Amino acid sequence: MTTSYLILVLSLAVLISYGFDLLSSRFKTPPVLLLLLLGVILRLVTNSLSIQVPLVVPTLSTLGTLSLILVVLEGGLDLDIEPERLSLVRRTGLMALLSIVLTTLLLATMLYLLLDESYYKCLLNTLPFGIISSSIAGQAVRPLSAEKREFSTYETSFAAIISIMLYNFLIVSDQSVWGAAFGFVRDTILMGVISLICCFALLYLIGRINHPVKFLPIISVLFLVYAVADIYDLSSLVLVLIFGLFLNNTDLFIRGNLARLFKSDLFETELDQLKNLTAEGAFIVRTFFFLLYGFSINLKALIDPDALIVSSLFVIVIFAVRWPLLRALFRGDARPLNWIAPRGLITILLYTNIPQALKLTGFREGILTLVVILTAIGTAIGTIRYKGEREIG
Repeated sequence: MTTSYLILVLSLAVLISYGFDLLSSRFKTPPVLLLLLLGVILRLVTNSLSIQVPLVVPTLSTLGTLSLILVVLEGGLDLDIEPERLSLVRRTGLMALLSIVLTTLLLATMLYLLLDESYYKCLLNTLPFGIISSSIAGQAVRPLSAEKREFSTYETSFAAIISIMLYNFLIVSDQSVWGAAFGFVRDTILMGVISLICCFALLYLIGRINHPVKFLPIISVLFLVYAVADIYDLSSLVLVLIFGLFLNNTDLFIRGNLARLFKSDLFETELDQLKNLTAEGAFIVRTFFFLLYGFSINLKALIDPDALIVSSLFVIVIFAVRWPLLRALFRGDARPLNWIAPRGLITILLYTNIPQALKLTGFREGILTLVVILTAIGTAIGTIRYKGEREIG
């Protein structure tokens, strides 16, 4: 009977999340808010029934990592780096980099003035708050023009990989900055070489495997290499992003005899299947991540006055940085992109993975959740108020 109840709960969770996703397009409400609310309700129900849910924290961390890999892979599979798009690549890459750096510096300076902590710790703890969520932003821009959807896709994909690389650099730079810089460059180059080797090997497998089950083993190999690289503190997400970019832009890398060796006649159809599998996998894992995160929320921490004040200041800084950058780097009317700056999975995952010794002692528990909620609300308000184009194609 317990198994039947578990299957019932898991199935209902996926269906409810799918319903939230459909409703978000109509009512402009980010599904993450509804999933967090559902998680909170489940927590209240289990507490009232004296039901203990084990292994919430380790499961949350694992789901977050899996979801992050799939989100970055999904973003890489959406990016075209054709010559005519180089201007877009430069502008969105610069947008992602400047947004993360400027937001982090401003937030770190604010905490440095408020708390008796080192500036290094303030930088490390505020970096996660400078990262826009690709999954929430992707849902918010669906009704917008193709140009704005494309800009958001590129920006959020670049933001994910830039933030991970900066995070890894800050984690190892607490002792020797120059040593950390050397190790960072060395490891990035090494990871790039490993990534290219894996890309060619996995592309060869895609063209040669005739078994009905083809993409799950390939994605499992990708997870395996990611885990090994992560164990050795390499920029493992570089592999995931390069693999996605490589597959979606094979015409740039695979030509002539190489094309006959590595690409099959059905490659484009198989690539579409991989994109669909990645999108659906990311949806499922992300659903359970936000449900569990909502389940783990300490409601008392959300009404802490200090947490409310600091999180509100964080959100003001986030939008204060985003608006002038968009004005400078986006061609045309930037509405409502200037409001679409949600924080989500990457922010939660990076902040919770900061070593305990490097966390700020005076930083309130509820700030992280409040920033996620407030930026999602800001995204909803911006898209609801926007009366511009509604181009689907």
